[in-house]
Amino acid sequence: MVDNAASWKNFIEYAKLTDIGLRRSNNQDSFAVVLAGDEQEFYRRGHLFLVADGMGAHAAGELASKLSATGIPHTYHKLIDRPPPEALQQAFVEANANIHGRGQANAEFQGMGTTTCVLALLPEGAVVAHVGDSRVYRLREHRLEQLTFDHSLVWEMMAAGQMPKGEVPAFVPKNIITRSLGPHPDVQVDLEGPFELQVGDIFLMCSDGLSGQVRDDEICLILSALSPEEAVRVLVDLANLRGGPDNITVIVIRVVGALAPPTSRAENNSYPATNHERSRSTNPAPWIVGVVCLLAAAILGLSGNVWPAIGVGAGASLMLAALAVWRFSSSGPAPRPAMPGGPLGRGPHTSLECIPGHESVAGFAQVAGKLREAAIDEQWQVDWNRFNAYQERAQQASLKSNWMQAVREYALAISFMMDEIRHKTVKRS
Repeated sequence: MVDNAASWKNFIEYAKLTDIGLRRSNNQDSFAVVLAGDEQEFYRRGHLFLVADGMGAHAAGELASKLSATGIPHTYHKLIDRPPPEALQQAFVEANANIHGRGQANAEFQGMGTTTCVLALLPEGAVVAHVGDSRVYRLREHRLEQLTFDHSLVWEMMAAGQMPKGEVPAFVPKNIITRSLGPHPDVQVDLEGPFELQVGDIFLMCSDGLSGQVRDDEICLILSALSPEEAVRVLVDLANLRGGPDNITVIVIRVVGALAPPTSRAENNSYPATNHERSRSTNPAPWIVGVVCLLAAAILGLSGNVWPAIGVGAGASLMLAALAVWRFSSSGPAPRPAMPGGPLGRGPHTSLECIPGHESVAGFAQVAGKLREAAIDEQWQVDWNRFNAYQERAQQASLKSNWMQAVREYALAISFMMDEIRHKTVKRS
């Protein structure tokens, strides 16, 4: 048994939040969280998380993202006879066909589409499937990695060497995506993983309403300093503080325990056995040799060759005993199945190390300070005692060079002020 092992039900904690933003009349984002219903289902299909960002006039984008968020999990779990990556890919293909068909059948919905990213947390690790520019990140210690490749004009041009990374000329539009579910009858799906799970890993899934407004280094620090429930709120608040031009959807998942080995009833899975497992359980040759040697020993004994019979019989008995111990030993958990076909994709596609320091804390302090100034200028009615307490704790942490705690307090101050603005009345002089 793994030390401090967690069961399939409680080895993660997660939070989710979607927001219309400040400039949209409806929310075209959708998300889904489908947790395994029992242990056997988890060891076959894992926990599934999905974010989709719809595109299209009127209600078309909203419909497209909802079709993706409902159709992909359903198909994925229906294709139980296929390995998870193959089932995910087919689920995307069927969702694309469904969205495309709906678009063709109704003039108002023609051309509708949606980005979609899916994260499946499996015993073998994290597997990602995606189309479009909604993203999946992994934070491990102080390193933030983007596991998905943006299917956008900017990223495609950078990948083709037509533009330096990080330098986007003004004439190149940043909001054009090159792949999505729905507009075309066929779709190419990217698969990544499996990425081994470690205690402390944090996964972030988001629509571009977040990634377009909040920098990767800020995302990294917020995920490091806050719980999932706090992080989703702060991230959405920051995106809205910077104009909230789009819908914002965020899911944060943290691995809080080492996954315990399956019980015997849950060991069955949808993968074919690995070569190691197959030879261990089904190869009869060593057993046949052992039995033949025992028969030979018996024949030698009956013919009067006592000492040769003893030698051959002892050797055969030792070999069969060793085979039995090797075959039926229960000293450790059965090896988990390998991912069929080996590693998928080329991710991570970006990597950023973000260790908190004076400069990063100053950025959060500046945002909190501007919020204070705006509240005073506009005479907003807020609970200044609580806001000041956050700021004072942040300042004290900074004086002690406790940068992570300072980030946490400033981030909570920002989120608290945004909540006050949302729910308090404006006091006019």
